[in-house]
Amino acid sequence: MKPIYCSNPYEENKNLKVEIENKVLEVLRGGSYILADNVKYLEKDFSSFIGVPYSIAVASGTDALSLSLKAMDIGINDEVITVSHTAVATVAAIEVTGATPVLVDINRSTFTIDVSKIEKAISIKTKAIIAVHLYGHPVEILKIKSICEKYNLNLIEDVSQAHGATIEKKFLGSIGDVGCFSCYPTKNLGACGDAGLVTTKSYEIAKKIKLLREYGWIDRTSQIAGQNSRMDEIQAAILRIKLKELTKHNLERNKIANLYSANLKKTPLELPVIKENCTHVFHQYVVKTKLRDDLKKYLEAKLIFAGIHYALPVHKHPAYVNRLPISSNLNITESISSEILSLPIYPGLQEEECYRIINTIYSFFGLKNENF
Repeated sequence: MKPIYCSNPYEENKNLKVEIENKVLEVLRGGSYILADNVKYLEKDFSSFIGVPYSIAVASGTDALSLSLKAMDIGINDEVITVSHTAVATVAAIEVTGATPVLVDINRSTFTIDVSKIEKAISIKTKAIIAVHLYGHPVEILKIKSICEKYNLNLIEDVSQAHGATIEKKFLGSIGDVGCFSCYPTKNLGACGDAGLVTTKSYEIAKKIKLLREYGWIDRTSQIAGQNSRMDEIQAAILRIKLKELTKHNLERNKIANLYSANLKKTPLELPVIKENCTHVFHQYVVKTKLRDDLKKYLEAKLIFAGIHYALPVHKHPAYVNRLPISSNLNITESISSEILSLPIYPGLQEEECYRIINTIYSFFGLKNENF
């Protein structure tokens, strides 16, 4: 029996194999490997896609966040509000700058930040909010933007799991001061290695991030203290190819999600929701059940490998225990961590494989799928 993985970049890339291989060879033969034409064209294409004037290619999504904070002069003695139910990278990027992450609880239905709790977390040290668009679903970014305007805070969108998602027909990454994207291989827009992108409407922010990503160089002389966060030409070339397929691939993810939702609604699982005026791009299809661990083991016995995003909130990791400021209790964050399960979803996952997953879940609950 063929294993089914939670994500599978190989299957997604298979139909693009020849084009990707030819482009990689072209880069290798061209002799320019860092910050050359493919990076410039990717930046231009991604800006056009998101609908902003500027896009900056960097080495990773983590760097996209930390460089954005640094470009806004956020660092030591400053606070940045975000969530604990996120990839560790979100919090790690804040700490890289010397700033302090302040954690807020999440909404029970979308798993994104609970907007009603943000204002209580704001102090005189607060300089920014990192709003994480999780699993492919937008956070209530327009409400957060209003809060940022009220308190004169910077707004950073972490769009690492939501390439191509929209709210009120605006692409995520075009609403805050900056949008930060990871292009790790499993992402909706994934490279074949580490890569990241920053989008912004601000010329000054874009200019500073471009300086910061390469030692603060102007004519190879450091004008400000920077670092090495350059995207290589091979990753940029691959991302240019895959950007043309992003909308199609997101539609494939939605097709799989719709199949799951239609067939699993009669099971005890709590299924994903989509808020009004949003598009969901289903980076993950996350269900909830108190029998999560047993279901995961049952699926694994049938060679179906579901994931958990995330088994531990950031503040429960050993590196962060008892040292991150928490604005209020994180009851929902902590309670869902033992209940959430990410079902396999990726372009290239076949319908018969989806039904195998669905029927295995029915079998676990002792039910019969009458739709199949």
